[in-house]
Amino acid sequence: MSDVRFGIVGLGVMGRGHASYLTNGTIKGAVLAAVSDTSPQSLEWAKNELPAAVRCFDSYSAMLQSGAIDAVIVATPHYYHPDLAVQALHHQLHVLVEKPAGVYTQQVRQMNDVAAASGKVFGMMFNQRTNPVFQKVRDLVATGELGVIKRFNWIVTDWYRSQAYYNSGSWRATWALEGGGILMNQAPHNVDLLTWTLGMMPTRIRAFCHFGKHHQIEVEDDVTAYMEYPNGATGVFITTTGDAPGTNRYEITGDRGKLVIENNQITFWRLRRPEPEFNASNTQPFGAPEVWKCEVPVSGGAGLQHPGITQNFTDAIRYGTPLLAPGADGLNGVTLVNAMYLSTWTDGWVDLPFDENLFLAQLNQRRAASERK
Repeated sequence: MSDVRFGIVGLGVMGRGHASYLTNGTIKGAVLAAVSDTSPQSLEWAKNELPAAVRCFDSYSAMLQSGAIDAVIVATPHYYHPDLAVQALHHQLHVLVEKPAGVYTQQVRQMNDVAAASGKVFGMMFNQRTNPVFQKVRDLVATGELGVIKRFNWIVTDWYRSQAYYNSGSWRATWALEGGGILMNQAPHNVDLLTWTLGMMPTRIRAFCHFGKHHQIEVEDDVTAYMEYPNGATGVFITTTGDAPGTNRYEITGDRGKLVIENNQITFWRLRRPEPEFNASNTQPFGAPEVWKCEVPVSGGAGLQHPGITQNFTDAIRYGTPLLAPGADGLNGVTLVNAMYLSTWTDGWVDLPFDENLFLAQLNQRRAASERK
């Protein structure tokens, strides 16, 4: 079967990273055939650093119409993701989109609808889904090892960024160009893993986003969100770019025990009997279920990350392999992030599904007032 010919739109940090592993032979059955960017400096980099066979375009439309590619990796600033993906799908090309799927749910839903009608392979670059730790957590939840989920707590504050980081690009940390802060740039990975490992979405959210709390920026850099789920479960999600050193500790409690995920390890505090069963028969005022501390074996380090997702995407095109990160899943994370923003802006609870028109109106007000438009 012929190699999948990839084109990359956007040659920033991520785009160049994708170009690197596509040209060094890491991905079996794939080649980098073309790149596109509107920046003369980025195109100059491509001409100097990439193989001569890779065609360089200063027009995305020209790359799509060239006949040189079979698939596109979208690696541009966030607002452009859905529109660029839709254009590629209309040209009957497969599409792999960098996170996040977009900035607001309406544009992401439109992208998903076009992808579903196209018949093309459509994926998200959720590279942390390749991590064996989170794959094992998802398996333990899905197979019922934890029983009915009761709560989660995820403190993920190891996304530290300095002011120099935010100063390094005019698009960073702006409503107009990035569409948000840590929830749009760093934590989409964690927000995606929440829905992926738990296998469910909340019914309502109350969030507290703090804007420019630790840095001179207009968007959020500190977030605490409380979520409620259809089965009565609750969860707390905390993230920031302002803590040094930070913490990354994810706990999931079910009626059969508790998982603690930290330092790339999983500890399963397993109940010998499910808590409801114990509670129904226990007669001791201070009785508690017997618990076993089990270290869950996990191998494979941090996983294959970005190349792993691209390899899986390539195999989906060539062999029909199921996608590890289907493109439609991108809507879940954007939904949660939008709900967190809307809860903060309206200072109240947000039920899911939420008023998407209200959210977009609120976002557009901030885009219009953004310091870097």
